Amino acid sequence: MNRIFLRLAALATGTALLAAPALAAAPAVPNPGNNAWMMTSTLLVLLMILPGLSLFYGGLTRSKNMLSTMTQIGATASLAMIIWVMWGYSLAFGDTAYPEPLGWFVSGGSYFLAGTDLSSTAATFSDEVISKYVFVSFQMTFAAITASLILGATAERMKFSAVMAFVPIWLTIVYFPIAHMVWFDGGDAGASGLLFADGALDFAGGTVVHINAGVSGLVLAYLLGKRRGFPSEPMPPHSLTLTMVGTGLLWVGWFGFNAGSALEANGSAGLAMINTFVATAAGGLAWMVIERAAGHKGSALGFCSGIIAGLVAVTPAAGNSGPFGAILLGILSSAVCYVFVAKVKAKFGYDDSLDAFGIHGVGGIVGAIGTAVVYQPFLGGPGDGSTPLGEQLWVQIFSVLVTIGWAGIGTLVTGFLVKATIGLRVDEESEVNGLDISEHGERAYN
Repeated sequence: MNRIFLRLAALATGTALLAAPALAAAPAVPNPGNNAWMMTSTLLVLLMILPGLSLFYGGLTRSKNMLSTMTQIGATASLAMIIWVMWGYSLAFGDTAYPEPLGWFVSGGSYFLAGTDLSSTAATFSDEVISKYVFVSFQMTFAAITASLILGATAERMKFSAVMAFVPIWLTIVYFPIAHMVWFDGGDAGASGLLFADGALDFAGGTVVHINAGVSGLVLAYLLGKRRGFPSEPMPPHSLTLTMVGTGLLWVGWFGFNAGSALEANGSAGLAMINTFVATAAGGLAWMVIERAAGHKGSALGFCSGIIAGLVAVTPAAGNSGPFGAILLGILSSAVCYVFVAKVKAKFGYDDSLDAFGIHGVGGIVGAIGTAVVYQPFLGGPGDGSTPLGEQLWVQIFSVLVTIGWAGIGTLVTGFLVKATIGLRVDEESEVNGLDISEHGERAYN
């Protein structure tokens, strides 16, 4: 009797299971290792800004503008972070993907991170996910450093209040749309970013960060005008020691910038890591060799400049190149940036104070276009050869042209707006006394 009861019970249970609706698939859970790597990468990018970029730029200025330069960078980064969580993330990577053509340029639906909680996730480049809060934070540091890089072109003469007025407008009409165009995948819900859909390769921000900041800095430098006494008066860096320290911190932090852009702790991150080593080393050494060939001594400033040129060029190619291709990019970027810094700037007479355009803008262009070449398998790149070199080259050139045009026009509009309202530049007396005292009432050194 008991056996009959058990069989009937089993039959009834099986029938009920067959009749029950299929259970919903369990939501994807972030891989703790990937999450930890991305949190680390986010902090490394912050290290690039404070103290890395602050010391690098600060050491290159005259001593009377040291604190002003560092304060502008810190305040710019802080303001960018607040704006990012309010509306920046939504415009660049929001949950609502709009149809074409609006969806090519912006997204929406995530203002003030609405709808994001502890269980929210963000997709990576595989079936894995990471915490959405981590992804938002990582991309937030990119926005912060891009806006800060511009200040290298405007150092020693732009008002602090003008910087604070410029940054929110510039981020909104320039940075967020470019980040969306290059990196946003709309999926099935709407349009992908314009350049993403076109197949542009930008692993970690050659267009989004470096060309964007460099071109914007050049435009803003023209609007501001030259520093008083430039170029007839010597304006040497006041502390190459601090610049060297800043260079080292930038190189270390750049591993978060490049390898972190894999969004996982995987082989792609490892490739980006080794490329960030070798391209940078090649860039630093190449600049010193070029100095010697030009009849000068290999300098500490040249080494630092070459390091940054190599880092900038490898950024779009970090996960899109083999190590040999990365070395070639580092050398080429150093050579081209040297020409712009040492020759072209003097010929055209623009006052790009700390060579934000000469290194970030020009190096970004070299890296973005060069990525099409080093991506190819014949140079050890990860490409499978399905996209012909000529086709990919045109895609990269097109992405560079769009970025230059968008950044240039957007910065011009923003700069004119700020200039017409509160003004861009300090007065002559303030510039002579130094922005440390005139803008902040402090001195870097007693």
